[in-house]
Amino acid sequence: MTQSGITVVWIGDVPGTPLGDLWAALSPGGLVAISLWPERARIERLVGQLTGQTPTYAPERITAVADQLRAYLNKALTAFALPIDWSVLTPFQADALRVVSDIPYGQTRTYGDVARQLGQPEAARAVGRANATNPMPLVIPCHRVVGRDGRLQGYAAPGGAATKAWLLRLEGSRLV
Repeated sequence: MTQSGITVVWIGDVPGTPLGDLWAALSPGGLVAISLWPERARIERLVGQLTGQTPTYAPERITAVADQLRAYLNKALTAFALPIDWSVLTPFQADALRVVSDIPYGQTRTYGDVARQLGQPEAARAVGRANATNPMPLVIPCHRVVGRDGRLQGYAAPGGAATKAWLLRLEGSRLV
């Protein structure tokens, strides 16, 4: 991950979602991270890795993020309207995750599809790594990326592939 020019990051909790208690991190430039893990220490560690900063607990700063996460997880939102601070990502990861962020609600793409869209058809594994280290799950919907056979390839969140399957079912996606 990169050490961006970010000088302040705010974090806040998003309790009681269908996925449990979540955390979000925001900089003046936009969303920095979402943690699907309930422990505050995880989001603090992630923010430190991404930005080199120790975040400030300020839940009032992440209200819009929290509201949209809850709405999405309760099937009341199909597209997030949040600015993303792309500076926390490596250039390749940012390119790959921009493609992933354009995958429509309820649809899936393969890692190879994303690699081809990037103009790097041999980079499916690198796309997989970019997805596996996506610091903004849900908002950047890495759960919509599947293996070339249509199967789920795991998910770096509590519950792993079962959580990925739950998210795809939430969106009405057809699973193989």
